[in-house]
Amino acid sequence: MPYLLLLLAVLTGAILPMQVGMNATLRQTLGHPILASLTSFSIGTLCLTMYALVNRVALPSLSALSENPWWAWLGGAVGAIYVSMAVILGPKLGAATLISATIAGQMCCAMALDHFGVMGFAVKELNFYKVLGAAFLIVGVVLIQRN
Repeated sequence: MPYLLLLLAVLTGAILPMQVGMNATLRQTLGHPILASLTSFSIGTLCLTMYALVNRVALPSLSALSENPWWAWLGGAVGAIYVSMAVILGPKLGAATLISATIAGQMCCAMALDHFGVMGFAVKELNFYKVLGAAFLIVGVVLIQRN
């Protein structure tokens, strides 16, 4: 089972460069990165709404909604920032540099979240091997962006 989940994570990561290309193409035809991001999020919202309706996903109660910490509501805003920046940076950096740099940034942040056990993550202390792995990712970004 863990290998299947890992494979699904790799496949999920594999579609992100395609999303960047799709959204960058929207930017060219729509004329602005925010319009491309808005279009992308609108289509995503429509798809998720259809899925929820077809699968009869129950809506949470108001009391359940009020139990969330304030920062839990910012995921959509973070997604909007990521998609908008990818639309802007993708054509300038190229898919490989953009994705490798975002993965390096994700890994550094993820290690901090794990180490301190914040935002719902269990504590997984930082160690030499994790730092070394992140350093290799950063070296990889440098190597990928070199011509």
